[in-house]
Formats: sequence, C-alpha cells, structure tokens
Amino acid sequence: MSINSFGHLLRMTTWGESHGTAIGAVVDGCPPGLELDEAWVQQWLDRRRPGTGSAVSPRREPDRVRILSGTFEGRTTGTPVSLVIDNVDARAADYPPGAPHRPGHADFAYEAKYGLRDHRGGGRASARETAARVAAGAVARLVIPEVTIEAKLIEVAGEREYDLWDELLEQARQAGDSLGGLVECVATGVPAGWGAPIYAKLDAELAGACMGINAVKGVEIGEGFGAARLRGSENAEGMNSSGIDGGISTGKPIRLRVAFKPTSSIGGKGRHDPCVAIRGAPVVEAMVAMVLADHKLLHRGQCG
Repeated sequence: MSINSFGHLLRMTTWGESHGTAIGAVVDGCPPGLELDEAWVQQWLDRRRPGTGSAVSPRREPDRVRILSGTFEGRTTGTPVSLVIDNVDARAADYPPGAPHRPGHADFAYEAKYGLRDHRGGGRASARETAARVAAGAVARLVIPEVTIEAKLIEVAGEREYDLWDELLEQARQAGDSLGGLVECVATGVPAGWGAPIYAKLDAELAGACMGINAVKGVEIGEGFGAARLRGSENAEGMNSSGIDGGISTGKPIRLRVAFKPTSSIGGKGRHDPCVAIRGAPVVEAMVAMVLADHKLLHRGQCG
C-alpha cells in the first residue's frame, strides 16, 4: 500500500499533486481547545512560498491556506483539521506526456511501482507537496507551545560565507545549474523524557522525518558524522550536544543538520529552485514540530 500518513497519536496525511487543483493535509489527533486560525498557519507558509526572488522558484503561488474542518469559533475541536492550499500557477504544459524520465527525479521509480506516473512536474513526488507539511506543522506547533524550533540555511555548495551565496546562486541560475545546501535546526525548551528507548527513539524519528523531505540525502543529530572521527575522550567534551540520550530527550537543546542535494531539475523547461535548501528550512521546522508534538502526546499517554 502507499503510505501517505505520518505520526503515531498526532497524524498528518498529505494529498495532492504539483500541478493538480490543490494540495493539502489532514491533521488528526490534535487536542481540542487550541487557538487556531488561517493567519497562524499562513505565517509559516509565507516563509516557504515560491516566487519571492531570483534565488527561488519563479512559480507564482500565493499559498493561501483554507481551514475546512476541525475548528469552531477559533479553537480546535479534537476532530480532524483539514487544510487546503489551491494551486493557482500550475503549468502542466511544461511537462508533456511521453517525456523521458528525468535523471535524479522519481519519474522512473514511480512508474516502476505504480505502472503509471503523473508527468506534470513529478505529481506527488514534487517538492510542492512540502507546503502541506508546513501547514500541518503549524498545527503541531500549537501542541508544543513550550518549544521553540528554529532552522536556517548554514551552507550553500559547501560555502559557509553568507556574503558569497548570492553570487554562487546567480552563477548557477544563469548556467541552468543548481546547488546543494545544509540546513541546521535547533529545538529549545523540549523537556527531559520525550521519546522512547528502542523502537521510537526520538533521534531516529527526527532523522526519519527529515529524510522524508524531498531532496534530503543526509541527517545529522548533534555531532553526527563528526563524532565518528573523534576519540571517546574528545567526544565526551561535547556530550549531550544532540539533546537526546538513549532515544529520549535530556532537556538540553536538540540540534540537527539536514543535507539537501542540488535540485535535480537543471536546464530545460519548468520552474525550479537553483538551491532547494533555501526553502527547506521551514519544511525541516515543520517535520521537527510534528515529531516533537507527537512524542509529547505519547509521553503524556504513558507517563501522565
């Protein structure tokens, strides 16, 4: 079967395609009584929205969200929250039927699995789907008001000097090429005790959530791969840098880094980001919010 839902107690199901009528998410398991309106969700979507400059996709999508269910008089009811974002600038003609499989995309893999594929910009495999995740993540944030989640782009094409990024991006754009990037996310205010020691380790679920984002090819928790190059005595100096031990939060800030590959769409038709990592930060925040909110509810269910 096809898995389109994420989470244990707080579950997100996303739907829709890149060049379909709309995309959206259904968030189930949200506690009742939380203040929720479209303006709250919109502020997070605006950070991810395309068409805001030459460094991102020129696709003009306002990404205006509508809440169809799950609220009454501005508060969640405990029933499924349905979020809809209309596609208003779809150009299916940029992707003609019968076009060859695009290298680095899911075109071949989807066709191998389902026997058919949506050729319109990758359909369900498009990064357009991540707008629905950001909308769902906005709901998840309401479950964890004690937690602050902040992600930012820290590296473009291996370069950490911010002042050089614009030049690198412009060079790539003019050449019809693309660049990879690294996003760092820090969650503060997570109390000790969230997570589970074996099959639902908090770090494992955070890694899985972020690996599921389009174009992500690597996730580090804390020192990550750097720790593999150290002696135990050296690593001890930075112990608990991840904020998670034994799969359970320690109360210290949780730190992770997410590696985005260069956008596979280079040259040719279509509208694409020269560096998809630029708009990746709000998506990373959303997935981290989903995991932490879910584990808060799981912890409360078991431990009170």
